[in-house]
Amino acid sequence: MADACFAHPRLAALYDPLHHGRRDLDAYPDMTEEFAARRVLDIGCGTGVFALLPAGRGIEAVGVGPARASLDAARAKPGGERVRWIHGDATCLPPLRAGLATMTGNVAQAIAGPHAWRETLRGARQALRPGGRLVFETRDPARRGWEEWTREQSYLVTEVPGAGTVEYRVELIAVDGPPVTFRQSYAFAADGQVLTSDSTLRLRERAEAERDLLAHGYAVEEVRDAPARPGRGLVFVARRP
Repeated sequence: MADACFAHPRLAALYDPLHHGRRDLDAYPDMTEEFAARRVLDIGCGTGVFALLPAGRGIEAVGVGPARASLDAARAKPGGERVRWIHGDATCLPPLRAGLATMTGNVAQAIAGPHAWRETLRGARQALRPGGRLVFETRDPARRGWEEWTREQSYLVTEVPGAGTVEYRVELIAVDGPPVTFRQSYAFAADGQVLTSDSTLRLRERAEAERDLLAHGYAVEEVRDAPARPGRGLVFVARRP
């Protein structure tokens, strides 16, 4: 089930304005060329920010996500007709024979349950062609990034076209080993409505992620530094043999 920040229509419309300038995505379009991928699968595509990039380069793109409101936002964007949008997750994909499958941003971490994570890795592998790559990112838990997720450090008041003034906060709820739970709050000045969205992320250590990949038939080719979070994040490149 998708978190409210993606599934609630009013919150899905806020995602792009509140998270503009996604520097963490900069390296991913170049990977389509690096791995000679002619078909790209974006798992957990959200509002389609990444899936639209390879599609704009003439590469066949498929975006899959569990939140219908976010998919509706993605379809409505310029170029949205170039992407094949699928409502669901990696377990419901047809045999796409993709050259590259991605889980950008927090997507891999948001798949926190062990069973769901195993099924995602299995589904992604089946959607790849032999030799295709799965690329995903995770924050390094040793850096304890959740200590920055406090009300004082994660607070924003902004004007959003069509929504008016929105007050946005992030509050850390719990740290229970690898899983970290936080709450996003949205206060709309126009009508006083306050909506919240709780999310749990599992920040996987390098050894855990590599072990899971190997167990599901991937060859771990490389672990790169996260471009937008140097020294604080890991990007895994795994190949379907």
